[in-house]
Amino acid sequence: MRRRHRPRSHTNHERWLVSYADFITLLFAFFVVLYASAQVDRNKVGRLAAAIQEAFQQLGVFPGNQATTARNSSIDALQAIQRLKEEPPSRIVRDDDRADENNLAQLESELRRALAPEIVAQSVSLRRETEGLVISLREFGFFDSGSAALKPAALPALEKIAAILNRQDCRVRIEGHTDDVPIHTANVPSNWELSTARASELVRLLIVRYGFSPERLSAAGYAQYHPIADNGIAQGRAQNRRVDIVILSGHIVPRSSGKPSAAKP
Repeated sequence: MRRRHRPRSHTNHERWLVSYADFITLLFAFFVVLYASAQVDRNKVGRLAAAIQEAFQQLGVFPGNQATTARNSSIDALQAIQRLKEEPPSRIVRDDDRADENNLAQLESELRRALAPEIVAQSVSLRRETEGLVISLREFGFFDSGSAALKPAALPALEKIAAILNRQDCRVRIEGHTDDVPIHTANVPSNWELSTARASELVRLLIVRYGFSPERLSAAGYAQYHPIADNGIAQGRAQNRRVDIVILSGHIVPRSSGKPSAAKP
């Protein structure tokens, strides 16, 4: 009697497609969450979380009560993302920003105490700007009219400023400013040269006389184009003729060890 041959079983080489499809589905769900988090409200979050829960249940990813837990976690995560997006930037402050602000406030307080006589005489003023703390040196207290040479009588005030700043690790920009009255002499052809020369002279003194590291300093001349008062009146022009020492905010750290550099004769 002839034996009946059984048909050979066919080996399925495409079973990997099942796992691949599951992976693609999960990846799609992940990108749906990212997209939905850009524009989200409470109802949309609920519908999205329910859809993800249903998809995961069908895939067998979250059996039983784990699906409810996953749904709640999805809602919490998406709502947290939305709250972070709606948080005003002014309230999102890093720890190093707070420390820098505290150091800048302490530095301002110390400078105001040290320069109290000059502030009363109105030859020096302090103000805060977005870039940092500005020490404004008025022309009448520090320079002769049309000259870039510092007055000898101005050295005590400059020494106090240098001593305080030398105890800080911070960057400093020296800015020269003038009023809008044109100047044209043999040594100073224009307000551009005058403002730049005064800023450069102050930088030179801070390096040579007070031992500042050159890497901390920069000089800029703005002529009459950055006024702080009205050039139409004499008092306003006097305020605009100035050299500003700008202590740039960002990583202002008092030196905790060592003595400040000694002033050079």
